[in-house]
Amino acid sequence: MRERKSNDWVSSNGLVAVLICYGGNWVLGQCMIERPLVVGLVAGLLMGDVKTGVIIGASLEAIFMGAVNIGGAISAEPVTATALAVAFTVGAGIDQGAAITLAVPVGVVTAFLSIFMNNVFLAFFAATFDKMAAEGNEKGLALQHFVLWFVKYAAFGLIAFLGVYLGAEPVAAIVNQIPANVMSGLNAVGALLPAVGMALLLQMLWSTELSIYFFLGFTLYQYLGLPMIAIAVLGVIIAVASALRDKEIFDLTKKGLATQAVSNDSVTSDEEDFFA
Repeated sequence: MRERKSNDWVSSNGLVAVLICYGGNWVLGQCMIERPLVVGLVAGLLMGDVKTGVIIGASLEAIFMGAVNIGGAISAEPVTATALAVAFTVGAGIDQGAAITLAVPVGVVTAFLSIFMNNVFLAFFAATFDKMAAEGNEKGLALQHFVLWFVKYAAFGLIAFLGVYLGAEPVAAIVNQIPANVMSGLNAVGALLPAVGMALLLQMLWSTELSIYFFLGFTLYQYLGLPMIAIAVLGVIIAVASALRDKEIFDLTKKGLATQAVSNDSVTSDEEDFFA
């Protein structure tokens, strides 16, 4: 167990982190600050433990990396999950692995609230938006937009606040009663979840043409012991080289088509001159 901080202070900062990252992401347009990596950093800054926030955010980013919400289709809501994971670690003193394990189902459950807010609650105001747009009521549109924005994301912030304020003490008490071997299992699961997230993402991206690069990266890391930064730099070099090669092939193909077109025009002109 880690050193604990004030429950009121941590829960309030959890609410603020959700409002900043989740609400701020959509107030003027999507800017991707709702990703766990950013949420973890913001929550860590607010709660006074940046290192823990970044580590938890990076772990949850690997888990939710393939979770992209498009339109009304919501696969997961990682903002509240990340804020709660950081809050439970900093506020309740729970180990990071166990906090991450607890956070994953939170992200899935709060996704249903997001679906309800988008497809049911906000749908009631669609007719009002259409009416004000037809009337050219720009001030009314802006006012309703920001009021509904605040109501929607305040609901998620309230969940984070209540989850930490009411849940930190019971969670800490329950964790204290869990046997050491079970806690070791939870920490092991928490360590494996990022790998599961990467595997799910890899399943969507996998192709025969790209498979050689995955095996190359694994070999460089596992057997040659290269650091991740060096492998990333090598990946960028390969990507740039491939892009330059593809551009060269495209230019040659385009030049060849142009030459063929000129040649065909010349043949056609010669035939017309002959028959003339």
